[in-house]
Amino acid sequence: MAANSTADGEEEEDRTLWSRPLALKWIPMLFMGTCLLYCSRMTLPVCVVSMAATFQWSKIESGLVLGAFFWGYCFTQILGGHASDRVGGERVLFLSAASWALITTMTPLLAHLGSHTLAVMTMARILMGLLQGVFFPSLASLCSQRVTEGDRGFLMSAMQSGSHFGTLLAGGMGSLIRDRYGWESMFYSTGLLSGLWALTVWKYLLKGKVIPKQISTKNTSQSSWSRKHWLILFTRPPVWAMMFAHMCTCGTFYTLLSWLPTYFKESFPHATDWLYNVIPWLTAIPSAILGGIFSDFLISRGYGVSSVRKIMQFCAMGVSSMFVMMLSGSVTFTTALVCISAAVSASTFTSGGVSVNVQDLTPSCAGALYGFMNMMGAFMGLVLVSFSGYLIEVTRSWATVFSLITLVNASGLGIFLIFGDSQRVDQLHHSQVIVI
Repeated sequence: MAANSTADGEEEEDRTLWSRPLALKWIPMLFMGTCLLYCSRMTLPVCVVSMAATFQWSKIESGLVLGAFFWGYCFTQILGGHASDRVGGERVLFLSAASWALITTMTPLLAHLGSHTLAVMTMARILMGLLQGVFFPSLASLCSQRVTEGDRGFLMSAMQSGSHFGTLLAGGMGSLIRDRYGWESMFYSTGLLSGLWALTVWKYLLKGKVIPKQISTKNTSQSSWSRKHWLILFTRPPVWAMMFAHMCTCGTFYTLLSWLPTYFKESFPHATDWLYNVIPWLTAIPSAILGGIFSDFLISRGYGVSSVRKIMQFCAMGVSSMFVMMLSGSVTFTTALVCISAAVSASTFTSGGVSVNVQDLTPSCAGALYGFMNMMGAFMGLVLVSFSGYLIEVTRSWATVFSLITLVNASGLGIFLIFGDSQRVDQLHHSQVIVI
């Protein structure tokens, strides 16, 4: 009976995998979707200096608005992963993109609505976080449902490179649009492009069908997981080690993402802003793709999956922290730009580490668990982004922020190296179902 169940599961898995022609359509679209996700997310960090001058925000108030995104981002992670595991990540991605396109377009109108700009913008960023929070759990669910284990590293790396390309566009083209037409124009253009992407997915890939006619038993099997099974899952050392490392990675990355434009603007006021808004993310794009190819190559050559995940995570957290710490002293603009570019590029290797480790450990509920991980990562981002603004305001020193980033990275890396693994830990539940 167990053998028959296993065979049926393998046949069902084969039916859910993307065919090559379909994959060739979806992967570029997912790349562009991730790109636009980060374009929309980065509009405020790129424009925050101009907006702070317009609305007379302090560093603490700017940090509050920047960090507000993560309040919303926390709360829809699990929901997005669970919904994607049940109805398919493609539909959740479409609904998410259509919604964030609307709120991005409306942001300038909300900013000029009345005298309570700080409160309104804070609420707008919370709403943006709520709408974008389902995106990456949906990608994780898609990766576990539609892609084989040997190709998951490349897919997640390609999606991550899309996020860096979006940051690149927001920093480069966005800066030019902001300086020429005003900061409001950046929100309008990003929102319009996101809306066009959602329309394309709905029309040509989903064929106008958002709600599925039926939900497969494979996707609904997750609903049979009891609270007891989830608690058992969370007590597994590889699971909480992966979650803690992911939380630390997200927190430090979001801190750099939010505060780097301000750091360069204040430390090097005469530098050309498109350089530091473009070059770090330009170097991160090939780094992310090469990192995924490298991790899949090591696995194909017979290296243990667990060892590969730890190697990639050491590069993402350990090597990147070394370059971040170099910024604590007095450095030139060129040195700062090189260090930041190297740190951001090294951090992309997490796509072959903890970002894909969830599909190694728990493929049956990867979307929901990744959603929980991203929720914790968003919460860490909220804390670190806001606390960094407080540190800068009080100490008047960026060295304290870079030291904080290094400390958080070192903690997460150490836990993952000691307790991390790649063996499935959700099979106990399936074996119990088969026995019964």
